[in-house]
Amino acid sequence: MSLRGKAAIVGAALAGCGEAHGKSAMEITIEAVHGALADAGIALGEVDAIATCQPLDMLSGLTLAQELGLSPKFTMNNRIGGSSFLSHTLWAAMLLELRLADTVLICYGSNQRTASGKLMTSLGLPTYEAPYRPLFPLSSYALAADRHMTQFGTTREQLADVAVATRAWAQKNPEAFLRDPLKREDVIASRLVSDPLRVRDCCLVTDGGGAIVMRRAETAKDHPNPPVYLLGGGEGTTHRDISEMADLTVTGAVQSGQTAMDMAGVRPAEIDVVQLYDAFTINVILFLEDLGFCRKGEGGAFVADGGIAPGGHLPVNTNGGGLSCVHPGMYGIFTLVEAVRQLRGDAGARQIGGAELALAHGNGGVLSSQVTNILGTEATL
Repeated sequence: MSLRGKAAIVGAALAGCGEAHGKSAMEITIEAVHGALADAGIALGEVDAIATCQPLDMLSGLTLAQELGLSPKFTMNNRIGGSSFLSHTLWAAMLLELRLADTVLICYGSNQRTASGKLMTSLGLPTYEAPYRPLFPLSSYALAADRHMTQFGTTREQLADVAVATRAWAQKNPEAFLRDPLKREDVIASRLVSDPLRVRDCCLVTDGGGAIVMRRAETAKDHPNPPVYLLGGGEGTTHRDISEMADLTVTGAVQSGQTAMDMAGVRPAEIDVVQLYDAFTINVILFLEDLGFCRKGEGGAFVADGGIAPGGHLPVNTNGGGLSCVHPGMYGIFTLVEAVRQLRGDAGARQIGGAELALAHGNGGVLSSQVTNILGTEATL
């Protein structure tokens, strides 16, 4: 059984992005939920399956059902980090195809900026890494960046160009948290936090939430906005702790991307717009390589000198990404919302003309979990 084109996203919305003073994480989530339902023209009572993953609530699926006043047939609380929501779309498609549910809600929200000003996580340091007192998760990604630079000659300037590109996209997005100009020199001159990564190599700490609504393809056109179809999806899990990662330069995106593209029947060259989980600048380089947009070791050259910025050869993170737009602890849901906006033609000044195919990619843990979704318009079915 193939899930290609069997389910579609019929509603999507954001809420509380940037700073949401006085709101809890669940309140931001619920605001996004109501926005997505309104976007889809669906009543709350029609939702019969929910999926969420809140940063500090281990039973967030139960909390969400209670707060919404729902008694869903299925509740998913799969916690694999920021990639969770792209995994949820696959579970949703299976539920819909098997007719175990009719309307699936996938959502997230966090108030980490106004609540604490830093990443909020329930995870502790791994036993064999804790004695070295790493900055979690920053130092794990710094290890990967250092290895890539050593093995392939990736430069400090190329890492900086990732941040510069996302800022250029953010300047086209009125919802982005940071929109002031950013140059390569600014990134390199910013404060060193975990060698070789500097402050501007790191994602934002913001509040924010997002939600999407999924239904079977056969009813997807019965809604106010054009549906966006799930054409393919795949996952790849390689480790939990960075000290157990077999190769710091190769992620599970090799597996997740190939699985997703095989299901969708597409190649990287056919993708019109790409949304990647950019918790750190090195992520973008690693994922572009592992997803097949360039060869291993060539990611630095691929992103250099505006390669993924507006006007470059591949539009990546068109909302400004986690580096410049929004990053409330987990970014995965935002890759999906931006992909939907691009494929519906709703992205305003940052709209990619004629976009029909989008790739959204989530990352969880410390390069531990990778999940890829291929999304398309009706023309791609």
